[in-house]
Amino acid sequence: MFKKEKGFTLIELVIIIVVLGILASIAIPRYRNIVAESREAAARGALGAMRSGVSIYYANAAVTTGTAVWPPLDSLSAVGVVMEQAIPENPYQLDTNAPDSIVTGVTKGVVVGTRGGWAYLEATGELWLNTSSVGENNW
Repeated sequence: MFKKEKGFTLIELVIIIVVLGILASIAIPRYRNIVAESREAAARGALGAMRSGVSIYYANAAVTTGTAVWPPLDSLSAVGVVMEQAIPENPYQLDTNAPDSIVTGVTKGVVVGTRGGWAYLEATGELWLNTSSVGENNW
């Protein structure tokens, strides 16, 4: 007598592979979108925190000295002067390009050199990402 063998037929295996392919084609673009959204959220949060620190420094200077001045560039990266913690990394900047440093900015939206995650214009207190990623110059 013949034993009845258990297992998948070729048709069943092909159907499973097709279903997995369809799921992968839907999931991969959504994953990329999530990564882009998380990068933007991290950049917006870090930028907001740093802008807040700069504004608080400006207000404190006005109250304590009677003259409102924006913080100098070197004091932005000094822990405890403007920011209570180290400067956060710009998530759009490569690790080899010092994403946690600040350079002197010229015009918002114009990338200064290849290094520095953030650009700061001391004359106006403006602070922005030192990268040319889409959309961040409107924040």
